[in-house]
Amino acid sequence: MQTVSTKPYLIRALHEWCSDHAYTPYLVVRVMGKMQVPMEHVKNNEIVLDISYNATHNLSIGNDYISFSARFSGVSREILVPIGCVVSIFSRENGEGMGFEYEGTHEIEPEDTPPTDTPPRPTGKPQLRVVK
Repeated sequence: MQTVSTKPYLIRALHEWCSDHAYTPYLVVRVMGKMQVPMEHVKNNEIVLDISYNATHNLSIGNDYISFSARFSGVSREILVPIGCVVSIFSRENGEGMGFEYEGTHEIEPEDTPPTDTPPRPTGKPQLRVVK
């Protein structure tokens, strides 16, 4: 059985919590190799990104990638970050959030497209289980 990471689910939950309480969700991303982020804002191989709905356009927090467009120094940029490179998400206002382990090297070439987050359809007869 394949193990599914809880990381994207926790990132989505903390993003929702920040949004519900009018906090600004910030994402800290470990930048290694070629990634689709504004490299001029990278410090010590990390970049901090405001991922609030006010700062982003078409924000998508998928199971493999986070993507959105945002303005940096007045210029619109497309951002694509592998979930494995996210090292924390926190609220700018109170610092509450969660840190994660960096999950190895991830490189994105401009020609690459992120895979869809649609899991394969199960085969066989459907089964229900009672969970207590």
